[in-house]
Amino acid sequence: MTETLNKYKNFYYPPGGILLWIIILIELFTFGMGLVGLMLFAQEEPEVYHSSRMQLNATYGAINTIFLLGSGYFMAKAVLRYKQQLYQKAVQFIRYAMAGGLLFILLKSLEYFEKLQAGHDLSSNMFYTFYWLLTGFHVVHVLVGLVILAVIARGIRKNKEGAVLDDIEAGAAFWHMCDLIWLLLFPTLYLIL
Repeated sequence: MTETLNKYKNFYYPPGGILLWIIILIELFTFGMGLVGLMLFAQEEPEVYHSSRMQLNATYGAINTIFLLGSGYFMAKAVLRYKQQLYQKAVQFIRYAMAGGLLFILLKSLEYFEKLQAGHDLSSNMFYTFYWLLTGFHVVHVLVGLVILAVIARGIRKNKEGAVLDDIEAGAAFWHMCDLIWLLLFPTLYLIL
């Protein structure tokens, strides 16, 4: 009986808590609707969308994908090391995860700078409107995620056993959401249209 209750408890209380997962689902839905809008408008102006997409640097997008996936891997390792009570290793892996996020932001900033220099801003056409809104909203999520990871790392350093595993798992879940969103944005913006 207790085993059955624990099984349902894990369903209703996933890592990070049910509220976080509701937020993650809402965020995924929001980005999904943005991508659906992008594809619908692309059908109305296929030439504009194709020529605009061709002006994006797919190499930057691919490198940023590697940065975020690597960062997600390190965050998963951080949670595992914390569960193993290897607190210093957990902090080290969180720092690696943060480095991946910072590299993502730096490369995305370079890409933004190049787009602005070429005159491609939010009002250039509908493709760039979606590009700026979707990637900009994603960058905000990555920045928030970096703050969350910094707070978690600080909490582990200051009070090793006092850091709450649920908080660490919640931070990891948010960080992995940023990875997942980018895995939807990258092929849609840089490769498909």
